[in-house]
Amino acid sequence: MRGLAQIRSWAFAVGMKVVAIASQKGGAGKSTFAVNLAVLADQQSSPAVLIDMDEQGSLSVWQDLRGALTPLVVPTRPEELDEVLHAARRDQRIRWVFLDAPPLSNSSVAAVMRSASLVVIPARPSVFDVAAISATVAMARKLQKPFFVALNAVPPRRGLTEMPDVIRARKAIREMNAPVWRGSVAQRAVFSQALAAGLSAVEQEPDGSAAREVRALWQDIVRVVESLARLPCEEAAV
Repeated sequence: MRGLAQIRSWAFAVGMKVVAIASQKGGAGKSTFAVNLAVLADQQSSPAVLIDMDEQGSLSVWQDLRGALTPLVVPTRPEELDEVLHAARRDQRIRWVFLDAPPLSNSSVAAVMRSASLVVIPARPSVFDVAAISATVAMARKLQKPFFVALNAVPPRRGLTEMPDVIRARKAIREMNAPVWRGSVAQRAVFSQALAAGLSAVEQEPDGSAAREVRALWQDIVRVVESLARLPCEEAAV
């Protein structure tokens, strides 16, 4: 399996954090989140790992375009996930693993959630997209996994005020009693441009709005994961 031998060749043990980017709705932006977060987590002394469970292999295409070893992309079938994570945990350099599950597969989404330290559920702000995350939210609760919803591909703000669709989406998510990230990631061309170049938005436009939004999401993920041991319930405080 591509990448697994490289993980095994590193081999020790420690506290690895696993972030599942999960949604049973296609087009929510799971791969975009996974790539951009993994690049921020990736360090020369601590390589991040992207586990690509989508049969389309989008993350593998991105790494080929990137032409760099890290973040290390490992194409994985659901039945191989435990083996791959076990190999990664034997390397004390690996601190962050990101799981990108395919949509419309209850078994695959459940598999990534079971392995996760934290589940991030991306959602576009439309009425249909927000309604569609209810099944993913219910699964995270059933499996008693820490999670929050992160609004993605939203209309860019005008000044300090969020657009009406975003305000309505936040209200609908809260009415599900689901935690929703305080920030949002806007619909911006730089995300697709960066992916096509084998880069992340932060690398493509380091000082741009997209980079600021992704950095804010990453900082809050780190904060939540670090605080989970002190939380009394399975829902993340964001």
